[in-house]
Amino acid sequence: MHIAHVTPDAAGRGKSGQSDRPLAIGGRHEALVGDVIDARPMSALQRFTVALCMLVAVLDGFDTQTIGFLAPAISADLHIPLHQFGPVFTAGLVGLMMGAVVCGTLADRYGRKKILIASTLVFGAFALLTAYATTLPQLLVVRFLTGVGLGGAMPNIVAIASEFSPRRLARISVTLLFCGMPAGAVLGGLVSAALLPRFGWHAVFYVGGGLPLIIAAALAAWMPESVRYLICRGDANLRVNAIMRRIAPDLDSNAVAFVDTVRAPGGATIRQLFTNGRAPTTILLWIPYFLNLMVLYFSISWLPAVLVLNGQNVSIGIEAITAFSVGGIIGSIAQGKLMNRFGVTPVLFTEFILYMAFVAMLVLLPLDSALILACTLGAGCAVQGAQAGLNSLAAEIYPVSMRATGVGCALSVGRIGSILGPIAGTLMLAQHWNARQIFLSGLVPGAIAALALLSGALLQQRTRIPAGEQR
Repeated sequence: MHIAHVTPDAAGRGKSGQSDRPLAIGGRHEALVGDVIDARPMSALQRFTVALCMLVAVLDGFDTQTIGFLAPAISADLHIPLHQFGPVFTAGLVGLMMGAVVCGTLADRYGRKKILIASTLVFGAFALLTAYATTLPQLLVVRFLTGVGLGGAMPNIVAIASEFSPRRLARISVTLLFCGMPAGAVLGGLVSAALLPRFGWHAVFYVGGGLPLIIAAALAAWMPESVRYLICRGDANLRVNAIMRRIAPDLDSNAVAFVDTVRAPGGATIRQLFTNGRAPTTILLWIPYFLNLMVLYFSISWLPAVLVLNGQNVSIGIEAITAFSVGGIIGSIAQGKLMNRFGVTPVLFTEFILYMAFVAMLVLLPLDSALILACTLGAGCAVQGAQAGLNSLAAEIYPVSMRATGVGCALSVGRIGSILGPIAGTLMLAQHWNARQIFLSGLVPGAIAALALLSGALLQQRTRIPAGEQR
């Protein structure tokens, strides 16, 4: 249904010739908010909202990269052996996992904006407190709570960006968010390199903690709550109308009652992801989520060390991880447009195949610097592009009433993979695997993820999704 204006003629039909929605209380006519958003270019409010979400995504990459860069400096300053930092890294990832599932569920009950602001404040506060940690237990606590805040923010920015974007641009908006992660990693490296020699490791956490607090204030001041969430929860029309006037100023909000196709007054639960025939779809989404993030965090954590193990110098390792991050930016930027043109499954499946092809090149061909950089750039493009695409897919397959819960749980399962990826690297090195054996093992998760993706696509074709659930 395409709605630009909803002024009826005497026959009770809109001027477009399509049937109008039923009359609402007070003589106002109903308009589906999704159709209103889909029929227009993105307004300044919508673009600004997606930009705020992207700034939050940048914090993930910034935090992930800086803790890795700063570990040696923290170790030397606090006299904590470097080998004891494994639990510190893991604590942050466990926090991310728990924050994603808990705060995603809370957001479907209490609101995207409220939980996003609270999560960003928690992340910023404990990132700032990291600068004041003096013992290993203190580091473990502040890194865990930093992860909880950041993990809680991620499913909400996906839900908000998806719900404020027209259907034709929703994939682009969501995937653009996740070029913020590799961009944040590059920014984290630059800030660490600039501040660490002159001001010490504490200064980097002042920046890493201060930025989220500033962004949280911007969210509170300028970010609107999701209109689709407000309607779904049955909130007052005044809030909905105030937002919709900024999105569709050509519509008279006094004559139109904005409605949606899904209402869920009780909020969503994790159990609902496995009811009404959703269990196979949920599981087949979680498998590539888990495996792709396992590969991603293994690469971030161990790629330089594996290359050094193979006889490359340290500078090649640093250049390789930088190429991997740059590839991630390219892949995330291109992901939405590619999926709109060729479809979700063909693009994601191709990316998993390309990832395996680049890994196979590292296994089969003589390793020189040019090949390493080309392959890591391509692998970064494929792996991080696929991750952005999976986030978009998660936002599409769950209805508004459980969107943050669905995305949050998928991210949480993925975070388990992000924890196990570095652990797998530790075990392989402990068994004295060489670089080619380690690269060869990376083909397995890519193949399984590709098969799960195809199985999920076939299942979706056979399963009829109720009207309105996709949006």
